[in-house]
Amino acid sequence: MREYPSDRVDVRSDTVTQPTTAMRKVMEVAVVGDDVLGDDPSVIELQNRLAKMFGKEAALFVASGTMANAIALRTHTVPGDEIICDKTAHIYKYEGGGYAALCGASISLVEGNRGLMTADQVKKAIRKAEGSGSHYPDGTLVCVENTSNLGGGACYTQEALDEIAAVAKANGCATHIDGARIFNASVATGVDVARMCRDYDSVSICLSKGLGAPVGSVLVGSRDFIAKAHRWRKMFGGGWRQAGVLAVAGLYALDHHIDRLAEDHIRAKKVAESINSMDNFSVDLEAVQSNLVYVNCKIPAAEVVASLAKHGIDMFDLPYNRVRVAIHLHITDDDVDRIISAFAAQ
Repeated sequence: MREYPSDRVDVRSDTVTQPTTAMRKVMEVAVVGDDVLGDDPSVIELQNRLAKMFGKEAALFVASGTMANAIALRTHTVPGDEIICDKTAHIYKYEGGGYAALCGASISLVEGNRGLMTADQVKKAIRKAEGSGSHYPDGTLVCVENTSNLGGGACYTQEALDEIAAVAKANGCATHIDGARIFNASVATGVDVARMCRDYDSVSICLSKGLGAPVGSVLVGSRDFIAKAHRWRKMFGGGWRQAGVLAVAGLYALDHHIDRLAEDHIRAKKVAESINSMDNFSVDLEAVQSNLVYVNCKIPAAEVVASLAKHGIDMFDLPYNRVRVAIHLHITDDDVDRIISAFAAQ
């Protein structure tokens, strides 16, 4: 699949995807209402479908993955609580400190492997005010990210997810999955999303990354949780009106763009293995389990980015002298060959 209005190969992120022609057609004829008033039928259909798909009671359509996470964190916590997550977690690294500003919560960071925590690490990171002479905050929420972005696209095993959820519940903590790329994780591991998220209280699901919808994420959980989340969406300014135009894009993506994620994973693996064989670069191949490839550079990463741009390849340089290649539905086999050739020329 190409359908992208440029001859450049943009692998900065899987968020750069644009609606395909077929997706635009369904958006054009979307049946809409007023979602703030609760009567947009397309939004209702999207929410009901994802709630059922993930084995949860209810769902809430919101503008972004960051908003979905922010609402989830605020719904689960009260000011003074503490959230347990990996040190590379998106909620900690890339959401503007929302856990502090919007929730009044602190973070207990875990030193996971490739962004993946273990149940033992989570247990040790949970602190409780009771019994501490009120010195500690209350650890009340455990958040996992699947796939792990900064972990190179690595996926949790089902055993690890179940063990973390069990430890969290045993220690009085709610559980949330940042599922920005949850369908990538499902396709990569072969585990159905309902089973994957069975023991978790809430999940944020992004539609605008690998699935290729233009805007939106969905938060799923119990009816009571989503009712409370709906209020926080309003308070955060997230109420929207004829959002069905966007919801039908999400519905189309669910119908047509999940299974094809496997193609992205195959292409990412080819890119990773080819680049890893080059003198100036290395890749943690075991981390390349989905659509992301983090490349360690032996030459300045900024120079690599500038040079690749001259070859028509767009990407970012990252901390620790790395670059990331994010494969998505607009990247073809020919594009993969262009990427590999451009790296080989360095």
